[in-house]
Amino acid sequence: QVQLVESGGGSVQAGGSLRLSCGISGYTYNKYCVGWFRQAPGQEREGVAAIYTGSGNTYYGDSVKGRFTISQDKVKNTVYLQMNSLKSEDNAMYYCAARGVAWFTGCSLNSVDFGYWGQGTQVTVSS
Repeated sequence: QVQLVESGGGSVQAGGSLRLSCGISGYTYNKYCVGWFRQAPGQEREGVAAIYTGSGNTYYGDSVKGRFTISQDKVKNTVYLQMNSLKSEDNAMYYCAARGVAWFTGCSLNSVDFGYWGQGTQVTVSS
């Protein structure tokens, strides 16, 4: 069973940076779409970024494009989310999720497409 564990959340000042990590274990598939999602209180879950582990293709939500970068370390089986120029609007619980891929057709930022989820890590940005 695929397991995902997020880490790296915390409190930062507006304009600062933070790097989230998603450790992945128990791979059933050779390749995955791995995504970062976030949800603030009273709001819907939002797709932030995703990466296809096979090719490294990346996908970003409009609200974070240019500020956030998703990447992977295949040796460590870890996906990162580098968050720069953080804003108060980025306050949320951030979740890592994975989708097994048999044949690559692209990664979505729709949470319904991801079957495996971590427990989340809180990001707080003070202004």
